[in-house]
Amino acid sequence: MAEALISVLLEQLALVVFEHTKQAVTIVLNAEEDVHSFSSNLKAIQAVLEDAEKKQVTEARVRDWLQKLKNVSYEMDDVLDEWNTEILKQQVEEGKKKVCFPTPANCFCFGQVNNAIHHHNIARSIKNLNEKLTMIVAEKEKYDFHLSTIHGTDEQLIQRQKTSSLVDISTIFGREEEKEYLLSKLLRESNQDRGRFLVIPIVGMGGMGKTTLAQLAYNNEKVKSHFHKKVWVCVSDPFDEIKIAKAIIENLDKNESQRNSDELETLLLCIRTHVEKKKFLLVLDDVWTEDKTKWESLKLSVIMQSCEEGSRILVTTRKQGVAEMMRATSSMIHLDKLSDRDCLALFSSIAFFERQEDEANGFGAIGEEIVKKCKGLPLAAKTLGSLVWCKKTREEWQDVLNSKIWELEEVEEQVFRPLLLSYYDLAPAVKRCLLYCAIFPKDYELGKDNLIEVWMSQDYLNSKGKKEKRRIGQYYFESLSMRSFFQDFRKDEMGNVYGCKMHDIVHEFVQFLTQNECIIIEAVEGVNQRIELLGDKVRHLTLISVPEGPLPTSCHRCKNMRSLILLNSKITTISSGSIMQMKCLRTLNLSGNMLNEVPKEIGELIHLRYMDLSGNEALKELPDAICDLYNLQTLVLGWCDKLEKLPKAMGKLINLKHLYVDACNKLRYLPKGIGSLKSLQVLDMFYVCEVDDEALKLGDLRIMDQLQGSLSIRYLGKDDASEIEKAQLRNKEHLSHLGVYFHDNEDEDAVQRKGDEEILNALQPHQNLESLTIDYCHCTTKSLNWIKSLHNLREVYLFSWKFCELLPPLGKLPSLEILGISGMKKVKKVGVEFVGIEEEEEVSGILFPKLKRLTFYGMENWEEWAFLSEITLMPGLSELRILYCPTLKALPEFLYKITTLRTLEIRCCSILEREYHTGVGKEWHNISHIPNVSITPW
Repeated sequence: MAEALISVLLEQLALVVFEHTKQAVTIVLNAEEDVHSFSSNLKAIQAVLEDAEKKQVTEARVRDWLQKLKNVSYEMDDVLDEWNTEILKQQVEEGKKKVCFPTPANCFCFGQVNNAIHHHNIARSIKNLNEKLTMIVAEKEKYDFHLSTIHGTDEQLIQRQKTSSLVDISTIFGREEEKEYLLSKLLRESNQDRGRFLVIPIVGMGGMGKTTLAQLAYNNEKVKSHFHKKVWVCVSDPFDEIKIAKAIIENLDKNESQRNSDELETLLLCIRTHVEKKKFLLVLDDVWTEDKTKWESLKLSVIMQSCEEGSRILVTTRKQGVAEMMRATSSMIHLDKLSDRDCLALFSSIAFFERQEDEANGFGAIGEEIVKKCKGLPLAAKTLGSLVWCKKTREEWQDVLNSKIWELEEVEEQVFRPLLLSYYDLAPAVKRCLLYCAIFPKDYELGKDNLIEVWMSQDYLNSKGKKEKRRIGQYYFESLSMRSFFQDFRKDEMGNVYGCKMHDIVHEFVQFLTQNECIIIEAVEGVNQRIELLGDKVRHLTLISVPEGPLPTSCHRCKNMRSLILLNSKITTISSGSIMQMKCLRTLNLSGNMLNEVPKEIGELIHLRYMDLSGNEALKELPDAICDLYNLQTLVLGWCDKLEKLPKAMGKLINLKHLYVDACNKLRYLPKGIGSLKSLQVLDMFYVCEVDDEALKLGDLRIMDQLQGSLSIRYLGKDDASEIEKAQLRNKEHLSHLGVYFHDNEDEDAVQRKGDEEILNALQPHQNLESLTIDYCHCTTKSLNWIKSLHNLREVYLFSWKFCELLPPLGKLPSLEILGISGMKKVKKVGVEFVGIEEEEEVSGILFPKLKRLTFYGMENWEEWAFLSEITLMPGLSELRILYCPTLKALPEFLYKITTLRTLEIRCCSILEREYHTGVGKEWHNISHIPNVSITPW
């Protein structure tokens, strides 16, 4: 909505023009009167934006007024950005060492721009836009707007909320009966209803908890062990048989080559091959079509008949007609509204999270009245619970209860009203970030880092202080998560959130608010006409499933487009004409296509801040013109298999903060110019090259103390110790993961490579490091003594240390949770050296105090695992995997006493398999208490 865009945009313009550049702008405009007029216009509009935002829901004329305002604001943003870029360009071309513009909005040095014509054009544009703004200000008097309430800055609003934890409610309320019925239907051994399989539809209106119930069953431990194969597919609308079939294959086998076929019969045959004679559970989430022909074209009944008896199809849908079309009404589960008691329980579980004492202090009574507004809708209860959780006074809770939004008749979806309440309560900058999510399709997995980077590319993360933008984006992500706008969080092995999804209703809500500005279009018949119809109204465009060939020319109509994203597409070319028609772009995502080149005209996209070309396997090189993108912040090139080199002049990209080049298998080095990019924050892969003078050296990393996240160093060799020392990794305090990959030349396996020990000694990272991987090292673990100082280390993987005879001392690391050791072929015994006990050292305390998951793999000569009985080891271990260790004779006795051990997997360990074989091995009784034991010869 307009307030989310305009208030932040105008604040940014006011900051740039009037705080940093008042004198400079006056000089360019040559009229102090214009400056004051522009300033007062901005302030007058800001004062009524909050009321205008609310009135536009019911008044079309206010919507039109806000649209005019947005158009002018977008134009002004483009003009100022063009001006800034010209200054950056001249400074780079003049070879100045110090550039006074680390970011486009930080400062203006107009004296550096000598082009009088350019000055005149900028001045004229600002004057014209100011005249338009003056007319818009005068027009606002027609609408009787009320002055906005002052809430404080965006950052003050964010800081009022707790940001230490995400409230991700996974418990289901009030569905016990439906849950038990569903589980009984899924787990029944024989199908007494009809045939070899059963279709179970879950039917209910939006926001009723259909998907939550399905997820609960899908992830149930009994269900997991009951079915041989399980697949979850989001169907949505339109019903695309080929897309659904491909998604099923993707879930069954990601390496299946047939998934790239566009022949439905080929895809269906492939599915049948994977599930034939297996007990198969297929979940089809969010089905809309009642077209029997489309349903039958999938031939699921034929496929399921080939499966083992007891196979199931579980469907969620808002329409009972879908269940009738599937002839499955006899097994249908209909979700009604929650009872007042269950709805209150769901609301309270969030609203009083970590503040239970408030429930008895008057908040509980107000909460009961608020819950009545939910009308039994779980999503509404969750949304309102998240909203009031951030509010600390009874008066604020009372304001939610008495809001006029409950009286809005224009909002058709009941659940939209509580979402509107929560939306209006967000800080303006956070609103913009939420609305941008309308550009992603339903059920799309949002990567947290990627989301923050595209928000940054749209200038949504500006700050008046010096706070780093990525950190601001993190705050905004957490704010939206705590308000239940995000859900289904994806976490890595250490519990860090890296992705999430939006509920279907929330997705529909943000699309309702963005109307024609954010458009998602499937490449089906009529797509060109639809794009042309919208034309210059479109600011953010996503195209899905564009077939092999050029980028659709209809995109030329969207000349004001700021984002272009292609998903699941196969474009092979982009014409220079297409590029020249998209000059307002800030965000360009062409990942996963079939491009073999990028036109040189890409350098004309002066506003571009984010470009993703990853997964274009035919792309061999990038044009030098990319180095003219002075505003570029993020460049993603990973998985471009044929990419051989990067442009030499990349040092000109002075605003580049994120460079992703992982899995570019033919890329042997990075250009030396990257070494001048002091503001670089993410460099996921460093390719060591010892012979080319044009290559970036490890020592060039020394100035990049802002590096954060993950850094991997590949192709380390014998001459790199001095360069690693120069890199000063110990000063990179923001790095969380370090991956080190030595040369893996098979010819060297027979002879120990010299130099690795010196390299390993020089590698010592900062003590803040949380994750460490070292691969193909040829030295012993004595060179890894510095690891003892990494008290924050939570994850360690050591692979293929082929000359190592003793494991490194890791037992005293206080934070270590995950440990993987592989390919240590010379290790015969694991003993006290592994836990970090020196000879004659007195044993005290707990060793491996936080270790949860331990894996040994490919230890071909490992025979003995033994520790002193008086040592307390791994008290919190929950998962142990021993794979391909054929000579290991026995498990250590301390494992038998660990009560937290839930999973034990032994594979291809012939001696252990014999000794611990389920039910018959003589040592079986020592591990029989572990819930999940798997012992297999393969």
